Amino acid sequence: MTDPIRLLIVDDHFVVRAGLRDVLSSQPDFEVVGEATNGVEAVALADRLKPDVVLTDLSMPQMDGVTAIGRIKAEHREIQILVLTSYDSDSDVLPAIEAGAIGYLLKDAPREELYSAIRAAAEGKPLLTSAVAARLMERMRGPAVEALSSREIDVLKLVARGANNREIAEQLYITQATVKSHLIRIYGKLDVADRTAAVTKALELRILRLDS
Repeated sequence: MTDPIRLLIVDDHFVVRAGLRDVLSSQPDFEVVGEATNGVEAVALADRLKPDVVLTDLSMPQMDGVTAIGRIKAEHREIQILVLTSYDSDSDVLPAIEAGAIGYLLKDAPREELYSAIRAAAEGKPLLTSAVAARLMERMRGPAVEALSSREIDVLKLVARGANNREIAEQLYITQATVKSHLIRIYGKLDVADRTAAVTKALELRILRLDS
């Protein structure tokens, strides 16, 4: 009998973690070995538990999913990471794939699709839609732009809606100082000098969409 696939669930919502744990525990070839509520915990647990596959959300407090993915893969290349997201857009998914995730799946995907994705990830098989794969190829061919983290994208989306630093801090439950730090990193990554230019550049690069 082969060993079960050892799983680490990462999501800041208890209901999501509990639902995933129940669903995954029904499969004899899966073993949920741990749960994390944010990226900091995810990195620590991945280091301690050495799971085969990490299932992670992207937008989380303390450390976002993209940052956590990069740190886990930097230390443990053998751990496969599957993103579970609510948004099927390249601006959300591409940074995670570029950070080292092997693929992604929508949170409302059918159970059998989730099971298949996990088994494929455990075998090192990428799970990408053709649209995301095409965008990755574009990034490789075009001028390099350092990927924005999911939290930086959250900040930029609110900037695009006209929110000031105080409003952004309140909506994302972070301090205004943290908002300023995110904006400085966004400006640096996009090579721009202000909020308007950042939003314009993000729209040009399809990091943001007009309907978002």
